[in-house]
Formats: sequence, structure tokens, C-alpha cells
Amino acid sequence: MEEHNLQKLTEIAGRIYDLDAEVYRVLGSGLGRVFNVSRQAAIQDLTGVMVEMPKIHYLRSEMALIGNMARTIQDRQARSRIMSEYNEIMKLIETLPTNFNSADILDEEMASLNSANLSGRFAGGRHLIICIGRTYGCAGTDIGFALADKLKINYYDSEIFAEVLERLEANQDEVKDRSSFAHPQNLNQSLGIDRHRSLKQRLREFNRYHGLPKGDAVFFNQSALICEMAQREDFIIMGRCADVVLTNHRVPHVSIFINAPFQLRVRRVMQTDKLSYKAACKMLRRLDRQHKSYYKFYTGREWGNSINYDLCINSASYGIEGSVQLIERVISQHARR
Repeated sequence: MEEHNLQKLTEIAGRIYDLDAEVYRVLGSGLGRVFNVSRQAAIQDLTGVMVEMPKIHYLRSEMALIGNMARTIQDRQARSRIMSEYNEIMKLIETLPTNFNSADILDEEMASLNSANLSGRFAGGRHLIICIGRTYGCAGTDIGFALADKLKINYYDSEIFAEVLERLEANQDEVKDRSSFAHPQNLNQSLGIDRHRSLKQRLREFNRYHGLPKGDAVFFNQSALICEMAQREDFIIMGRCADVVLTNHRVPHVSIFINAPFQLRVRRVMQTDKLSYKAACKMLRRLDRQHKSYYKFYTGREWGNSINYDLCINSASYGIEGSVQLIERVISQHARR
């Protein structure tokens, strides 16, 4: 990478770190701190993330956490000042070759046939909760993050799982996040639970999880956490069977499924994950099978079946920004009912 580009990334990394520190200072609570290492170490890590496109999900999660915490600031003036800096940083990130939207899924020919009016905004009412299911490689995560940023509401993905693990006092290496695309182990190995454990380990886990298998304990605790959140805030949540969890608890929400043609997903994954065509096809088919099985096991429904969602989107028809606008329009219409 050219020296001036690396310097630009380093400057952005410094602003991200300083933003997090300022949120922490204003809130006066350790709960607001995303980076708990030195400024130099954090800047080095963040710069590395921006250089490596396959790791960009990490930066997205960190920015989401900072934005989520900043929105809890009670002082309106301080919140406005901090969110202005957040927005400026996001604009800088979007100008980089490694920005969140650098590998759009857009199919220009399909998009040219779309004549929908994509205007409209969400207006008031009860807590706005948007549950998004998506296939890997369809840009669903990018769409969810961009939508949350545009609506100025919280965005949750892997942090939900981390919170549940903390509640269960579980080791993340022992319990795999079976519903997240953001973790490397989900791309490189089976999403199942390791069964090679001693009797002593099994008995200890039996007591810790009240007799439930660890995977089930995580799912039920995660579901309880989602329902708790639904009582207090607006948010977008990726996966986790959240649509069915909220339906079963009679919590109003908008459920969305995002997909794209398989070959376009393959092309995008080859670019973002630096995989060969054969490896990308194999990975996508495996992930689709695993997520279909996970969703069916915990909900009894068919993952991706249009009758289970309020809106199904072929992201190739709209691209990332167009998909965000389309969802905004649907939300606006939903709110007027």
C-alpha cells in the first residue's frame, strides 16, 4: 500500500480510537469503552483491519458498538457533537478502497428494471425492531449496518452472542456462534459443538447450563436477551432466529430476508474472502445447509421461505444503497398502518 494511503488509514484509526475515548469520558462508565488497549496498539490493529478487506466485519462491529453507546448519551449537545464526529468518520471510511460497500452485489441489468419509488421514512410509534436473515455473500450484513446508521438506531450481530456467553460464563472457544457469519471459525470449520469431552467436563457443563446442551442454553439465553432489548430500544438484529423469537413473544417487528443469485454471491465472496471459485462455491453451499438446519431446528420453519418474512429482497436488483432505501420505504408504509 502506498505511504500516503497508509497514513490516511492511520489517521482514521486514530479518530476512531479518540471517538471511543470521548464516548467513554462523557458517559463516565466503562460500559462505553470499546478499545481497552493503548492508543498506539488500537491504531495499529484498526489500520490492519482497514488494509485487509476480509476483516472489515470487525471494523463494522466496532463502529456499531461506538454508535450504539453514543446514542445513549443524555446530554443532547454532547450527543450531537459526538455523533457528528461519528458521521464524519463513516464518510471517510466510505471513501476507502476497503470500505464496507466496495464489493457491491448489484446487478446493473436487473437494477435497471426496478422502477419502485424508494422514498419515505419511518415515523414514530413503538420500538422499531428489524430482524434480518441473509445468505452469506449477498451483502446482507452491509445492508443491515448501513440501514441502522441511516435510521440512527442500534445494530446488533456478534455482540449479542458475546453478551450471552458472558451471562453463561462460557468460553467462546467451547461454544461456537452458530448463527453468525462474522467469525472465522464459521467459514473454516464445522459449526457443531465439540463432543470430545471428558465425563468431568460434561458434568461441569451440565450444572452450568442447568442440564441443557450448551448450544441450547446459549440459544434460549440469547432469545431472552433479545426480548429484553425489545422492551427498551429500537434496533436492527442480524440472524439469531430473532424474527421467530419475537413472534413467539408477540413482539411487533419487521422481518426481512436478503438473498442474491448464487453465482453473484460466489463472485462477491471470491473478492471479499480472497477465495478461488471452487472454494467459494463449497463454502457457500456448506453455510447455506448449516443455517437452514439451525433455523429449522430452533424454529420449525424453513429458512429463506418467503411466507415467513414481511419482505424478501434480491440485493442484486438494488445494490446495498438501493436495498437500504427500499427497506426504508417498507418501514414507512408499515408505520402508517
